[in-house]
Amino acid sequence: MKLGQFSKKLISLCISASVCLSPLAYSKDIDLPDIGTVASATLTIAQEEIYGDAYMRSMRASQPIIHDPVLSDYINAIGHRLVANSENVKTPFYFFLIRNRELNAFAFFGGHVAVHSGIFLHTRTESELASILAHEISHVTQRHLARSMEAEAKRTPATIAALAGSLLLAIAAPQAGVAALSATTAGTIQSKINYTRANEKEADRFGIATLAKAGFNPYAMPRFFGRLADEYRYASTPPAMLLTHPLPQSRITDSRQRANHYKHVKLAPSLQYQLARVRIIARYTGLEDDAALDWINRHDKENISTIHSAMEYGRALVYLDTKKFNKAKPIIKKLLTSAPLNLFYLDAASDLYIGLKKPMQSVSLLKTALQQSPDNNVIMVNYANALLEAKENNKAIKVLQRYTHDHPEDTIGWSLLSKADAKTGNQAEELASRAELHALKADWDQAIQLYSQASQLAKLGSLEQARYDARIDQLMAKRAQFLALKQ
Repeated sequence: MKLGQFSKKLISLCISASVCLSPLAYSKDIDLPDIGTVASATLTIAQEEIYGDAYMRSMRASQPIIHDPVLSDYINAIGHRLVANSENVKTPFYFFLIRNRELNAFAFFGGHVAVHSGIFLHTRTESELASILAHEISHVTQRHLARSMEAEAKRTPATIAALAGSLLLAIAAPQAGVAALSATTAGTIQSKINYTRANEKEADRFGIATLAKAGFNPYAMPRFFGRLADEYRYASTPPAMLLTHPLPQSRITDSRQRANHYKHVKLAPSLQYQLARVRIIARYTGLEDDAALDWINRHDKENISTIHSAMEYGRALVYLDTKKFNKAKPIIKKLLTSAPLNLFYLDAASDLYIGLKKPMQSVSLLKTALQQSPDNNVIMVNYANALLEAKENNKAIKVLQRYTHDHPEDTIGWSLLSKADAKTGNQAEELASRAELHALKADWDQAIQLYSQASQLAKLGSLEQARYDARIDQLMAKRAQFLALKQ
């Protein structure tokens, strides 16, 4: 079988192992198959982490990932709250958003969970969002992708290395996914469906338990999927996710029955969820300003203070992005007074002062916030950006050096550090920061070239030159490891 055929098969496997919107439900009174979590004949946990890192670098290069510190902080807070209440957690978890209005979420090796921004257009509560993440987390903890690969290897003469390498190529070229679904034979499709059903039941079992343990409403999942099924029942072109994993009434009913075995939790509307949702609407859906304001006005009709505050925040974002600072200022000032450490409000206030050409007010505000939350990622990034705008470049560099050391996979930190180095005229360090950005996208040759240039600029025999040369060796080893995955 040719490598291209492997790639097609593995795309399908990757889709099968993702959440694909199946209802999450579990009851200790309902027997579900125990598939097990070993999959040791396929990949070790350490190997999965290597593949996960490689896939994530390919994703950064090929997908419109949302590099928004406030939204990243929020989605990771929800995700890690669920992980803390999950079973069989063997890897770190990373949650990230992709700018795409298509309804989708998926998981892959190494605890990586991707959520399309379109999810926020369809969910209505934080528990509904959490139910999707809980299901995805369960796919990772139960190692469904590795076990699917093991099953595929038994059906074909392929080696695990070839299958995993093909999956890397598939993720790097996701546009091939549709062709892959139509290219497989009927027998292979049926075997994948049967295996997927078992995976989904197991993910349902662990996912709903995680949801309940984490304090979310377990009934949110069947309610969300019931509404989704109604919405697309007669649609000629439903979301691709519903085409691969349909939601028949029997499955929705089953999820309701399972959820009913848990205590129904009545939760007040989450302000953080509503703020994240309206930030998506204002900045990441491609809506024109008037359309975004119309959406906000329609959703502000409910007489609930939490939702009203979020919609006010949404209006402020639209005004900020259209440079109507006089309209944004009173809204942001009122919101920040009500919650001085709210990260969404602090971020908006920082943007406001910078827009008004008063960056030192942003520096002062964020410096005070950092004193109360010294390790907060969102405040630190905003603070560094404000320092740059205030031409406090050396101070910004100190903040960003610490930040990139603690968060080496955050592209925002390296982008700001590169900008700061350029402003101070430190060409070697600017090249090094740019090299790290290329490495995060698996552009190894460019990263190595930039570090080589930095080494040539550094004083011969200096600590800086030794550091650059050591990093070149590391990147060359990473490049070799990455290329070996494709063999």
